[in-house]
Amino acid sequence: MSVLVPRSDVAEFRKRYKWMSLFVLALFSAVAVRLFQLQILGGDDYAAMAHENIVRRVTIQTARGILRDSQGKILASSRTSYDVYIAPMKVLPSALPQRNHRGNRIADAPDSLPKVAEVLRMTPDERERLSIRIREACASYDGRDKGSPCGRQILIREDVSRDIISELEQHRNELAGVEVVPTPIRFYPYKHLASHLLGYISELDVDALAKYRPDGYESLPTDEKERVNPLGYDRRDRWGAGGVERAWESHLRGKRGWEKRVVDAWGKYRTGPAAERLLDAPQKQEPLPGRNLRLSVDVELTQTIEKSMIPYRSGAVVVTETRTGRLLALYSKPNFDPNDLSGGGGRAKAREAFTRLYADPYRPMLDKTMSGAYPPGSTFKPFSALAALDSHSLNPDATQRCDGFIRYGSKTKPLRCTHVHGSVNMHAAISQSCNIFFFKLAEATTLDPIAKVASAFGLGQRSGLSLNPEASGRIPSRAWYTLRHSANYFHKGFTLNAAIGQGDVTVTPLQLAMAYAAIANGGTLYEPQAVVAIETADGVPMQEFESRLKNKIAIQPDHLQRLHNALRDVINSDEGTANAIHDRTLDVAGKTGTAQPGFHPNPNEDAKIQWFRSRNHAWFAAFYPSHAPEISIVVLVEHGESGPQHAAPVAMQVIREYQRLKATRASKPKP
Repeated sequence: MSVLVPRSDVAEFRKRYKWMSLFVLALFSAVAVRLFQLQILGGDDYAAMAHENIVRRVTIQTARGILRDSQGKILASSRTSYDVYIAPMKVLPSALPQRNHRGNRIADAPDSLPKVAEVLRMTPDERERLSIRIREACASYDGRDKGSPCGRQILIREDVSRDIISELEQHRNELAGVEVVPTPIRFYPYKHLASHLLGYISELDVDALAKYRPDGYESLPTDEKERVNPLGYDRRDRWGAGGVERAWESHLRGKRGWEKRVVDAWGKYRTGPAAERLLDAPQKQEPLPGRNLRLSVDVELTQTIEKSMIPYRSGAVVVTETRTGRLLALYSKPNFDPNDLSGGGGRAKAREAFTRLYADPYRPMLDKTMSGAYPPGSTFKPFSALAALDSHSLNPDATQRCDGFIRYGSKTKPLRCTHVHGSVNMHAAISQSCNIFFFKLAEATTLDPIAKVASAFGLGQRSGLSLNPEASGRIPSRAWYTLRHSANYFHKGFTLNAAIGQGDVTVTPLQLAMAYAAIANGGTLYEPQAVVAIETADGVPMQEFESRLKNKIAIQPDHLQRLHNALRDVINSDEGTANAIHDRTLDVAGKTGTAQPGFHPNPNEDAKIQWFRSRNHAWFAAFYPSHAPEISIVVLVEHGESGPQHAAPVAMQVIREYQRLKATRASKPKP
């Protein structure tokens, strides 16, 4: 009978079983919901994440456009530099903490750093420093932070040889975390020659990178990325930092391509049919190379300029076609090797080169053809003469007496000439460079007409070339003095100084060359032009650029003829200031100039540098041939002391070379 009596422990078990069943049901329901979320709701997202883990988009570098001179000679091209990068956590897993966030022992993977050091021929000291750097980067790594220094690639070798590249490829399976990245490096075969004109390539600085890749850039839509960063700049990218390289960056740069590749857990690329099936379309986008540019400059003519300027520490030479404004040479001294600054020898060498160049007191990084403004001295006198002729303020045939000095007022110092010229008219005053005649001319003409004529010829204003930062120079007028000082500040001495290219008058060699070209061609002022065409890889022009007119100056033919005759006698007359360079085979017209620099002593400066800076500037401006001008040339020997002795001979050597090259090339087909 006791069997029929219900037991209390069975009832208790049934109650517990009910709660256990509910718990298991709730647990399986939670798992089912989570599986639904993972596989149904978020399946596409997680599949995409998994795909990203095994498929990497690898950048394909593009080729920067080539720069050629007017004869087709390559001035700038690109070569491939092979740089070695490592992922710290993969080459030295023993530096990681014992376990990652999943509890697996990562440190059990073998270290590849010893083999990397062996292949790269590292010294024991280099290897030890790299090991310390990696261990410091990975000390706090927890496996979650993708941006950790432990997982981020670091550069350990630049521009390694092909032998080392081959060895790295042979040991690829042993070198986990090692990647060889081909990087295009700019190469300038003529080194220092025309370096200011060509410019160089440098790595984007932090500010520039932030401009093109602001915070949140990676999450922007594709069209917005292209708007913010149209040229696709990325970290470690290089861009044009001066000259043609900077001004024509958008044409030269090109556009990188990409391809998709399968990687395993250790970052090694996998190939074969199985890997190919994991790649979705499109698998590759070909890069677009940059466009090639044909420049107007003549590298052979520039080589002659460089040889002619060897005796001098500093200066500038500009040669331009008188009837087009195209620049045949743009030379600044001292210059620099753009190969050093463009990273050809590595970052350390580039930093060393920059430090050395910016510490040089002769300012090799300054483009003296357009970024430096100097008093032009007597090369300015033709513009003062044209102002006097135009305003009819002085009879050009009337003579003035030059006794070697003139005094204005009893308390002022006498204004001196180079020597006693006796009685001179305008023609003789230009050819013999008589200051006294031009002082009297300035007194009769006044300052504003002189400033008006000089400004019409482009002096005291930027030329529009826009290759390097361009100084505007200065052509003062009475209004300029009033705005700068006061209405009562102006006095006659300012006009007298301005008439001979001294005082507050400053110009750049490029401005003066374009102004003399306008004198030579009858009054047409062109904008200077350095790039004449965009070309295909085989030299076929895609787009050619015409000459650009800046101003048409009204000059009476008889005034222009007077000026041409006087400038011709600067060289051809026995009393001309440049008669020493007279050559019967060359029909040259020009003007010498020796200009005071406005030196202010600096007690903290080296005595040798102070002596150099205290010397006068030597100028020579000319055009050739004088009867039918083809080129104009301006030579500035900075602190060269005498224009006739130092600047004029340089110009004559360049003109002889121009004549020789023209005759030699006349019988050859155009390149």
